[in-house]
Amino acid sequence: MPSNLLVVDAGNTNIVLGVYRDDVLVDSWQLATARERTADEYGINARLLIGEILDGPLEGAIVSSVVPPLNGVLAAMIEKYFGVQPLFVEPGVKTGIAIQVDNPQEVGADRIVNCVAAHDRWGGPTVVVDFGTATTFDLVTADAKYAGGVIAPGLTVSAEALFARAARLPRVDIKRPPHVIGTNTVVNMQSGIYFGYLGLVDGILERMKEEVPGIRRVVGTGSLAPLFEADSQHLDELDLQLTLKGLKLIYERNRTPRRGRK
Repeated sequence: MPSNLLVVDAGNTNIVLGVYRDDVLVDSWQLATARERTADEYGINARLLIGEILDGPLEGAIVSSVVPPLNGVLAAMIEKYFGVQPLFVEPGVKTGIAIQVDNPQEVGADRIVNCVAAHDRWGGPTVVVDFGTATTFDLVTADAKYAGGVIAPGLTVSAEALFARAARLPRVDIKRPPHVIGTNTVVNMQSGIYFGYLGLVDGILERMKEEVPGIRRVVGTGSLAPLFEADSQHLDELDLQLTLKGLKLIYERNRTPRRGRK
């Protein structure tokens, strides 16, 4: 019988659910992150999304979360609606990555998970750029060490700050305009948001490459990553499922029986 694994990436904006059948990611879904939701509310939605593709019980579940208040809710949801006790990516879990920063507990679990997947596929030095609520830049070395990174305000957060603080400027769609120089307010704003953020991304990556010669790969992930793929001078490729792949790898590295969370 195939082995089914639930992988969950809980971020500040979205919770991404995925199901692996053996080594194949069958499908993935996004739920809005809402801290006031109960385990039952998340569970009913998750069962509606996932139930039709499961061809048997789950072998296990693994969760990466950067929203600590949701951890208990997610654990209760998975246990009640899927019948397994989830493994959380937290200190003490085997990742295969040595975290060499001042305070390893400050590093978001999703950043380590991304580096696990990136190192498994490309080796190192590799940089992962994750376009989320914040945009993070993370470096994993050839010998599987997380060496640090950068945190910048996310694209949507930056745009929302502009919309909120400039009374006479309208809210605009975030997209690439056809030209840098716009002839109306909407295109002016789109140009500033898009090309300004592109400059931030490429500027940080250029400086990272100056500090770390020999970076082999720069991979983008996160829902907004495709927006910059064509114009970035430093993004080599995208992998929008990178975090889910990293969760699968970490689960495999911790497959010994485990009784709940520690």
